[in-house]
Amino acid sequence: MRSRAILLHAADNVATALVDLKQGEELHVELDNVAADVVLQEDIPFAHKYALRDIAQGEQVLKYGMPIGKAMRDIRAGEWVHVHNCRSDHWGFHNETYGLKA
Repeated sequence: MRSRAILLHAADNVATALVDLKQGEELHVELDNVAADVVLQEDIPFAHKYALRDIAQGEQVLKYGMPIGKAMRDIRAGEWVHVHNCRSDHWGFHNETYGLKA
């Protein structure tokens, strides 16, 4: 069976959908010695991220083992992680912190 999602780094707290995913689906991802099982709380579009565990407001979202943004609110395991609940480091918090103009 073809994988429906991928974990890109063992330290990540999100996985990426390889196809459109539906609310209620149970997904399993693993990489090296790390595995996560999640029931999706909402639909996840192809190539978008979902939380592998609860992520607290202000906590860094990790993909590729690197921070890609911060949670703007608490995000539950299985929720879609996108611009409505995650602020990109590139266009968000760095701009606010350092006064950069986009």
